[in-house]
Amino acid sequence: MKKTLLLAASVMLMIGCQKNKETKGEADNVAIETEETDNIDLAEAYATFGNEIIAEAAIDKNEMFDKYKSLKIGDTVSVKFRSKINEVCQKKGCWMSMELAEGEESFVKFKDYAFFVPLNAGDQEAIVHGKAFVSEVSVADLKHYAKDEGKSQEEIDKIVDPKVTYGFEADGVLITK
Repeated sequence: MKKTLLLAASVMLMIGCQKNKETKGEADNVAIETEETDNIDLAEAYATFGNEIIAEAAIDKNEMFDKYKSLKIGDTVSVKFRSKINEVCQKKGCWMSMELAEGEESFVKFKDYAFFVPLNAGDQEAIVHGKAFVSEVSVADLKHYAKDEGKSQEEIDKIVDPKVTYGFEADGVLITK
């Protein structure tokens, strides 16, 4: 008797949950369709590199510069920001520089060297997600980057001092199409 009662209660509970799922599913389908429409618009506007990220809630280059100014060498902060790409590594697309306020730039590398961006992405808008930090770049690294940029030997030879930079390790990037 107890087993029959327990079985009947279980069946009724499953039926009740099933109806609730169907009703909830109908409401969810509307939300899903809206989300899919938003994702289609996003997919049409941006190409994704690395981890998938969303464009919403990205801070602008002015707010990002303010964050950088508040950091000390060695500090990091997780952030997502939007700005114009100034330059891209012309060998592989393994780094890029992004515009900040007051003529400054953020030097963006890609986490674990796991992805690259198109070599022709310069002057396009990008949204990057990852960790921002302030560091000092050695003379040797500065010369290497200048060579990657295609600068002349004369320009490379002028590099004699290390530079404090605003760095960024991106795990996901969106670039306008």
